[in-house]
Amino acid sequence: MATENKPKSRTSAPTSNNKRKQRYLPHNKPVKKKGSYPLHPGVQGFFITCDGGREHQASREAINVIDSFYEELVYGKDTNDEDDAEDGEDESKSDAPEGNDAKNDNLTSKKVGSPSVENENSENQTEEKTNREEGCKNDEKQANEAEEPPSKKKCTEACAPKSAVQEKVEEKSIDRLIEDELKELGDKNKRRFLSLDSGCNGVVFVQMRKIDGDPCPKDIVQHIMTSTASTRKHMSRFIMRVLPIEVACYASEEEISRAITPVVEKYFPVDTQDPLKFAVMYEARANSGIDRMKIINSVAKSVPGPHKVDLGNPDKTIVVEIVKTVCLIGVIEKYKELSKYNLRQLTS
Repeated sequence: MATENKPKSRTSAPTSNNKRKQRYLPHNKPVKKKGSYPLHPGVQGFFITCDGGREHQASREAINVIDSFYEELVYGKDTNDEDDAEDGEDESKSDAPEGNDAKNDNLTSKKVGSPSVENENSENQTEEKTNREEGCKNDEKQANEAEEPPSKKKCTEACAPKSAVQEKVEEKSIDRLIEDELKELGDKNKRRFLSLDSGCNGVVFVQMRKIDGDPCPKDIVQHIMTSTASTRKHMSRFIMRVLPIEVACYASEEEISRAITPVVEKYFPVDTQDPLKFAVMYEARANSGIDRMKIINSVAKSVPGPHKVDLGNPDKTIVVEIVKTVCLIGVIEKYKELSKYNLRQLTS
């Protein structure tokens, strides 16, 4: 019998595609995002610019630099103090040979006098006799200890393992402390500085989780810039500009005017005898739907009356950085004097 060639059904292809989709996009299951977290409103930290394509290296380098200067502010670890301490040690070492020479001179002067030498010899002989008598007494004590009853020996043997047990407990406690510290470092929720994905080329954002008593991002960045301006020490390879960010909000005129009020109250008080001169620095990336002059005017109007605008020589500069749909706001000092907060220009 002749077999009929049946046409192949085309329903098999879509079923396999559905299975593949279900594998890679499972239903009713949250998909864990890999990589850095995206930049979002409600954070504070540091806005950093770098070379295009070097965002990952710049974020790691920025965290190390910021963390080191944060420790200097909090714990007072200055490199100048360490250098002074090393210089003091060198001076003490150089003074030591002089003291030894003086001691040697005193010894030679003692040896020259003959009566003193004879007295010293007689004293040495008496000391040798006393040492011999003490050695005999110690031998007698050891013999008596050897004849002690076994109950005392058991007590001494029982006491010895206790010290070993205590040492083991201390070692375990130290290991546990180290494990706890490693867990805290591995947990991103407990890190003080964390890099967030800005989504723009050449831009890095480092979030700071501030605890009560910690310095604000403005103080840390000010310390970085003043120290680099004084030392001219090259400390970064990929970082260009570092700006402190106090508030992050949605990029709209209403949200910006609402979010900037606590910042203005903090740095531009109303009742002051010394009014400040300020300027507004605006820059937008990957967002062309916002009017530049509207944002600048709304920020300038939020500053109270006694303070005035001065674009030539401002005392403080209000930073407004827009990255996609997020607006970052901060306040800095000596913007032009510190090379616009550019580390490369400060160290070059």
